[in-house]
Amino acid sequence: MNIKCLVIDDEPSSQHILKKFIDDVDFLELIDVCNSANDALIKLKEHIDIDVLFLDINMPKISGLSFYKSLRNPPEVIFTTAYSQYAIDGFEVNAIDYLLKPFSFDRFLIAVNKLDKKKEDLETTIPPNDFLLIKSNKVLHKILLTDIIFLEAAGDYVKIYLEDKYITTNTTFGNMLDSLPKRIFVRTHKSFAVNFKEIKSISGNLIITTNHKIPIGQKYKAEFLEFLDINESNKS
Repeated sequence: MNIKCLVIDDEPSSQHILKKFIDDVDFLELIDVCNSANDALIKLKEHIDIDVLFLDINMPKISGLSFYKSLRNPPEVIFTTAYSQYAIDGFEVNAIDYLLKPFSFDRFLIAVNKLDKKKEDLETTIPPNDFLLIKSNKVLHKILLTDIIFLEAAGDYVKIYLEDKYITTNTTFGNMLDSLPKRIFVRTHKSFAVNFKEIKSISGNLIITTNHKIPIGQKYKAEFLEFLDINESNKS
């Protein structure tokens, strides 16, 4: 599977180099090139499956670092800049790598291979993204992600609600959420998270699905509304 890339850089010469280098790597796919953080935000809303940003730190209006920190559930990032003093700041946000301009194709490959290795490591340590294996009452259940309507925290357990039943498993709510795609499942309350595709309507502080009403907590409301805006933009 290709790694989808977005270049964010206001320098035409840097854009040209990155486009050429990305084109020369079989498993990389360039989605677009953006001149500013504002352009990039639009593209991220349109393409929620972007895997990595090639992000210049020194840009007008807002630095690449500040822009990246402002994103919720951001893709991976490889920073690019002509200023070496930003390297430490870049690694503070767990950047895959830091490319100091001008960089060679060999140095670019080193950064990309780090990204590819991280993706492979994740794929070998978590279940495939189409289902979960859940243990409940000494029975192992295979649950398709598309069948999950919402989740509810219940003390040391989590209830996974399906169309006509729920399955209870002994795990923390945080661990359960970490195993789910963050761009599909959104936390709406300290004890609830919902599959975006199951939302039929919203009434006040309640999410309505076909057979359930799920609360929206005040602490999570702003994040939920932003998540909703991103997903609705992606559908249009």
